Amino acid sequence: MSDNTDQAKAKLLELRASIDNIDAALVHMLAERFRCTKAVGHLKAVHDLPPADPAREERQIARLRRLADDANLDPDFAETFLNFIIREVIRHHEAIAEEHGNGSARGEKV
Repeated sequence: MSDNTDQAKAKLLELRASIDNIDAALVHMLAERFRCTKAVGHLKAVHDLPPADPAREERQIARLRRLADDANLDPDFAETFLNFIIREVIRHHEAIAEEHGNGSARGEKV
């Protein structure tokens, strides 16, 4: 093998190690985020508040799109990612509300 190939393979290993570290950090950050959103879900359920907050979701999407743009990340990708998280959070909030017997989880007006 050439020196260039060996250098490329070494750089590839280094980059992949960084990617693995970032992936681990993302998992831990998502776990912390969902810990917080679970607490929000319980608070909403106790006070019979609706699982979703469309106005906040819109603000968060706009905010994340700006952050993504500032970070040179595709804002459409960032929005898709956040929408996935929001759907999962709402699903959790609906389940928590159901556990508390709240009508808001079934789409009834509060």
